[in-house]
Amino acid sequence: MSLIGKTIEPFTAEAYNPKDGEFIQVSDESLKGQWSVVAFYPADFTFVCPTELEDLQDQYATLKDLGVEIYSVSTDTHFTHKAWHDHSDAISKIEYVMIGDPSQRISRNFDVLDEEAGLAQRGTFIIDPDGVVQAMEINADGIGRDASTLVGKIKAAQYVRDNPGEVCPAKWEEGGETLKPSLDLVGKI
Repeated sequence: MSLIGKTIEPFTAEAYNPKDGEFIQVSDESLKGQWSVVAFYPADFTFVCPTELEDLQDQYATLKDLGVEIYSVSTDTHFTHKAWHDHSDAISKIEYVMIGDPSQRISRNFDVLDEEAGLAQRGTFIIDPDGVVQAMEINADGIGRDASTLVGKIKAAQYVRDNPGEVCPAKWEEGGETLKPSLDLVGKI
């Protein structure tokens, strides 16, 4: 079942905030009022995961400029996130919040939990300021994600939100032409 257009389910979780070096509580309400990217990954101290999270960090300043906050989530605890942050060259660069989901509730809410393994799949969700999922992508365990693709998707989602009645075509870039769906366009694209 797709989560597109649905409001995120309620949750409360402990997280590690590397910016302050503190543990914090995060909830579904924390994601509202701003654009958010929630990036699920299987586990700390693994192989593809640190490359993805480091890549997200590389895009963090650009996404912040767009009014977007990043949250990473795995079924590890917030304590494990801190230990990983303290011991990994790639993860030590991270400035965004790392949510612990040992109860697996958040992973289930976003339908990315591999029940047999007890781990989250590689899911990326773009959530609007109302807490509604606007885009999602789920990759197999062996396929790492490219965080640079989030920038264009978020710009398009923000444009569509701010310009009702317009849509962004394939390969749309900021400032590019959009479409206004109408009877006049049927069969002419």
